[in-house]
Amino acid sequence: MQQGSARRSNRDRTAATRAELIAAARKLFTEKSYAETGTPEIAAAAGVTRGALYHHFADKQALFAAVVEQEAQAVSEEIERASPPSLFARDALIAGSDAYLAAMRAPGRTRLLLLDGPAVLGRAAMDAIDNRHGNRSLREGLVAAMRSHSTTRLPVEALTALLAAAFDRAALAIETGASIEDYRAVLIALIDGLSPAPPQAPHPVRTR
Repeated sequence: MQQGSARRSNRDRTAATRAELIAAARKLFTEKSYAETGTPEIAAAAGVTRGALYHHFADKQALFAAVVEQEAQAVSEEIERASPPSLFARDALIAGSDAYLAAMRAPGRTRLLLLDGPAVLGRAAMDAIDNRHGNRSLREGLVAAMRSHSTTRLPVEALTALLAAAFDRAALAIETGASIEDYRAVLIALIDGLSPAPPQAPHPVRTR
């Protein structure tokens, strides 16, 4: 029993130290940038030694990847809370897009996920993170919309990638002061533009 308690205590301490390092790194990465932040100041801000930092993370890039993963997961959770399965497919896509734009307004998040993330980790690694989180939520919403016939059937991976790029571009523009209402209107138009075209009424046959 005591051994089990000790193991749980060790796991709790490990998780707490890891969380402190991620929180300290996030703050410094967003305030100073990845390039301008060193591991000694991250360790100091977290209240641990550099040895403890390197015990949990192989290097600064690995710690940065953990920060980015946590941010991407937080965005995905916001999207999923806003778009439960009880909503109609179109409404869920719009609610999810609104939740994405709101979640991306958290201080430093666009920099971490849309600017420094691809630059530091590379496009392939960043795509893998996106596909585990936000893109997965979007893909599931699009699949549900296609199954309910509220969206035209299209190659889902290509559609997910292109819509996600539009959402990311909107978040970057809003971050620099663009109108959220303007970008929201265009995103809704993009979603509605995926609806199947109504059948054309037959042309009347002229008789003489």
